[in-house]
Amino acid sequence: MKVFSKYPDVMTVKQVAEALGICRNKAYQMINNHVLGCKRIGRRIVVPKSCLIDYLESSRYNVCVMAGNSSC
Repeated sequence: MKVFSKYPDVMTVKQVAEALGICRNKAYQMINNHVLGCKRIGRRIVVPKSCLIDYLESSRYNVCVMAGNSSC
């Protein structure tokens, strides 16, 4: 997605929150609930950009199916 071209391939939780327009606590909540994929390196949590894109694509699909719109 070109929308995230300014972000690195491996993002911090702060960068994910900024990219999604949510607070850091909500980003951590999504990670802890396994809604958004991440990797833990020691105590550090990083999110590959591909996991963020996968999350957005699956969310878009789910919203379109729930709305009954197959053209999404």
